[in-house]
Amino acid sequence: MSDGSSFYITTPIFYVNDVPHIGHAYTEVAADVLARWHRQAGDDTWLLTGTDEHGQKILRTATANGTTPKEWADRLVHDEWLPLLKTIDIANDDFIRTTDERHEKNVQLFLQKLYDDGFIYAGEYEALYCVGCEEFKPQSEIVDGTGEYVGQKVCAIHSKPLELLQEKNYFFRMSDFSQKLLDLYESRPDFVQPEAARNEVVSFVRQGLSDLSISRSSFDWGIKVPWDESHVVYVWFDALLNYITAVGYGQDEEQFERRWPATHIVGKDILRFHAVIWPAMLMAAGLDVPHQVFGHGWLLVGGEKMSKSKLTGIAPTQITETFGSDAFRYYFMRAISFGQDGSFSWEDLAARYQSELANGFGNLASRVIAMVSRYFDGIVPPAGVYDVADLVVQDVVARAAADADTAIGSLAIHDALAAIWTVVDELNGYITAQEPWSIAKDETQRERLGTVLYTAAEGLRALAVLLSPVIPAATGRLWESLGAGQELGPLEAQPIRDAGRWGQLAAGTTVNGLEALFPRIEATVA
Repeated sequence: MSDGSSFYITTPIFYVNDVPHIGHAYTEVAADVLARWHRQAGDDTWLLTGTDEHGQKILRTATANGTTPKEWADRLVHDEWLPLLKTIDIANDDFIRTTDERHEKNVQLFLQKLYDDGFIYAGEYEALYCVGCEEFKPQSEIVDGTGEYVGQKVCAIHSKPLELLQEKNYFFRMSDFSQKLLDLYESRPDFVQPEAARNEVVSFVRQGLSDLSISRSSFDWGIKVPWDESHVVYVWFDALLNYITAVGYGQDEEQFERRWPATHIVGKDILRFHAVIWPAMLMAAGLDVPHQVFGHGWLLVGGEKMSKSKLTGIAPTQITETFGSDAFRYYFMRAISFGQDGSFSWEDLAARYQSELANGFGNLASRVIAMVSRYFDGIVPPAGVYDVADLVVQDVVARAAADADTAIGSLAIHDALAAIWTVVDELNGYITAQEPWSIAKDETQRERLGTVLYTAAEGLRALAVLLSPVIPAATGRLWESLGAGQELGPLEAQPIRDAGRWGQLAAGTTVNGLEALFPRIEATVA
């Protein structure tokens, strides 16, 4: 188990049956923002993402497209999923594929241990199965079909008919862990968050757990069960193990001890796998359970969950090609309370881009750099005696930095951004009230002008640091324009928990010209 300085954070690994949409990108950005913040705080940080490439859904998709599952997975990973990370500026430390040898080998090792220890047995199973979910569905997620599916049982999530499967499978004794899981939730109330997600999980487990079918014998696209190669490992049992196989389980004990346990960021539709099945698996193997499982809400378009099959899927490039990656990242982290469902609209995106990024933050940066250039020949002036208005700015910056760090600790990214944005609003109001352009007309007020512009420039320094995990490209340009790297070094090396300490930008620093951080977009979006 890690010594506490480690911050290991994961996204789900995504199915390669189709191309990514903004729902996938939303999860990636959230995990990336948290990882970037912790890196800048000096924590031993590791961000893992990847792809899930086994199972019946992938087999059927590949077959329908006239190729093999591995060829299909290779193409989707290299043409779609890896490029996504560049499109939205994800700084992941690792990318795991469930077809990687390091994964397959150690899944078998894990499974063999559970089998040897008596947690796996052979049996027969008959139940309704959703290929879309890759899951035998509980009664609560089986509904009567409508329209073309009248008279059939369908999946409540995918609205597609369920298949009645009867197989001889291997089972994991998950029912043995009902009370242990309830004890876990009781002793660690923050293990599953947000609170609504925790309540849902506790209620589910209190109803009693059934043993879990963990193998399939009707198809062969998957990891072979080590003691019976006529079976392949159930895709979810396989996929969940990526979180430990990626950090050395079974092959690099030192790395595993350094990284594990992890914080898992998942969509609420796969919460039960991560908050119930996964910790039960780990308990059976004698391993630490995750640090936390956080189930965020869905992205809704037209009131429905993001879905390619329902034609509500939006490719991330549809946004980034117009607004850029920073605006994509900012919008989804600011407009949606992390943990709740959120509705996406082009109108809201465009409005926030214009009012908050272009007019609010971008215009502030441009004005301050321009005034330092105009009134002090591009040299950051020293501050004189601070008056009440200046001290208010300092207080707002200090409180924003502290409040944002507290919010990040609770995974409340939206609250962190709201705290940071108080600095943007305060600085804009401060400049309007102080009117440095008027002060500049009075040579006797030269020291006061320097104090005002130093205050504004130092406020920008703090904003660049605090916002860099969310909008890394724009803050990088601002950092260069401020000339802050001359004395302080690279932006990504700035201690983010120290961002609120006043006076870090050295007087005498030379600023550089700054093009608009967020250029105005006149084109109509739709």
